[in-house]
Amino acid sequence: MTTTSKVTPIAVKTSTALKVTPPLYQLPETGFLRLAQIVGDKKTNTPPIIPVCRSSWLNGVKSGKYPAAVKLSERTTAWRVEDIRALIDSLGGAA
Repeated sequence: MTTTSKVTPIAVKTSTALKVTPPLYQLPETGFLRLAQIVGDKKTNTPPIIPVCRSSWLNGVKSGKYPAAVKLSERTTAWRVEDIRALIDSLGGAA
C-alpha cells in the first residue's frame, strides 16, 4: 500500500508581499494547526508557514484577511489545515 502526501510550500515575507518558497516540512491533509505552527516559534525552532508576527496574524484574523480560528476547548484555539492551504494558494503557493 502506497500513501502519498502533499508537500506544502512555505510563504516568506519580502519587502512588499509574501513570497512562497519550497517546503520546509509537510502539512497534513486534514486537521488543525496551532498559532505557533502557523507563525513560527523561536523558542522551539518551529519555522513559520506564514511569516508574520503573532499580533499581525491575530489582527488579520479579526479583519478577515486570514481564516477564522476554531475553538477546540475553552483555552485551545486552532486553524483548519484546509483553510491554511487555501490561504497559501491565495498568496501564490501550491498547497
